[in-house]
Amino acid sequence: MKLTYEGHSCFTVEAEGLNLLIDPFISGNPSCKKKPEDFHPDLVLVTHGHYDHLGDAVEIARRCGATLVAPVELIRALDPQGVDTLAFNLGGCASVGNVHLIMVPAWHGSDVVTPEGPRYAGVACGYVIRADGVSIYHAGDTALFGDMASVLSRYNIDCALLPIGDFYTMGPRDAVTAAHWLKVKKTIPMHYNTFPVIEQDAAAFAHDLEDRTESRCTILQPGESCQL
Repeated sequence: MKLTYEGHSCFTVEAEGLNLLIDPFISGNPSCKKKPEDFHPDLVLVTHGHYDHLGDAVEIARRCGATLVAPVELIRALDPQGVDTLAFNLGGCASVGNVHLIMVPAWHGSDVVTPEGPRYAGVACGYVIRADGVSIYHAGDTALFGDMASVLSRYNIDCALLPIGDFYTMGPRDAVTAAHWLKVKKTIPMHYNTFPVIEQDAAAFAHDLEDRTESRCTILQPGESCQL
């Protein structure tokens, strides 16, 4: 499995002959080095409706003929005409080819902007993605919550993509606790330094993580990749 960090909370996952794009905040993202037309995914996964996660998802899915994956209520709120969708919900599982998806909770809000104003879009989520014998967890935007220890840890996650920005999500210290509760081998920080209000020292986070847990930290700059 090849994982590429595209900036903020956006990642590309290449596995089992499929290309997955998660939370494609591309246009207007100061940390992203690419343009929407640079992406050619098979699946576009969205964790919730906020603009810095929904981003260019509908437009990219429509252009590429990709399947848009999101919680049921978010799909309904978007009403993405002409786009193939896979709408399921928390605790549910879905498989596309040999890629297995589990939709898991995130403690966060979700709405979408419409011409009539903001529209409620159900609950936010994260995803556990299993492919090529590896399990990764994209936490989406979330606070620390106890089910990371009691429920999510059962998924034998190899790599956790965790927000550390604080203010809108959990901050570095809670992300360290999350990695400990999840019992993950590798942690990759996300959702930080895109805007001044979420500026964080990723190196300090990595030092704290590796001092307090068994997890190892990989800090990716936008455009960088790693093999899992």
